[in-house]
Amino acid sequence: MRALLAVVILLGWSTTAVAADVGIPAISVTSGEDGVENYSVTIQILALMTMLTFLPAMVMMMTSFTRIIIVFAILRQALGLQQTPSNQVMVGLAMFLSLFIMTPVLEKVNTQAVQPYMEEQMGVFQALEAASGPFREFMLKQTRESDLDMFMKISKTPKVNGADEIPFSVLVPAFVTSELKTAFQIGFMLFIPFLVIDMVVASVLMAMGMMMLSPVIISLPFKIMLFVLADGWAMVVGTLAASFGI
Repeated sequence: MRALLAVVILLGWSTTAVAADVGIPAISVTSGEDGVENYSVTIQILALMTMLTFLPAMVMMMTSFTRIIIVFAILRQALGLQQTPSNQVMVGLAMFLSLFIMTPVLEKVNTQAVQPYMEEQMGVFQALEAASGPFREFMLKQTRESDLDMFMKISKTPKVNGADEIPFSVLVPAFVTSELKTAFQIGFMLFIPFLVIDMVVASVLMAMGMMMLSPVIISLPFKIMLFVLADGWAMVVGTLAASFGI
């Protein structure tokens, strides 16, 4: 932490020194033909670096990552495996699966916002507005109307004429709530067959008088064998992708 702070201070000093020698203005604002004000490249980079701190929250709250990682965690618990697969493997798989699911959305963002902005056909705020459209469409498809209505009532947001008028401050928590409910529903369905195996093994051990032997030790190999024979990982990943309409 101290090393990072030192680097930031050194960068700040070096930038100040260069600006003093060369005479680069700290803030440069230019007005376009349509009256929109565009800030200098230095301020844009500073704003971009600030927005990057919100990137993990955006990935978790505005993409398919939340549903996927919760289902994986419930699946590991149902199998009785505490650290296998490891958290790093599960997060990595969830990230790449989320990238696979979000590819159509990212392609729309690239076509509608990134490329026009790189070609200087629109300003920063226009590009951000265009980029929010595909994400808004994706989240609305996965959000339940009941959750959306609940947050609209809590925030006392007036009735809107269309989905484009729903503020992100209402859409994002409604989307996350719907994702949590869907993830637990999928996890419940995954938990049932492994719960049956645990109950059968516990009943057999009790009938044989082996009450001191933990049923988990006996049921774990059977649960792993069932999961492997049923091609469980392909089924879980395929189910998750299909649940988003892929």
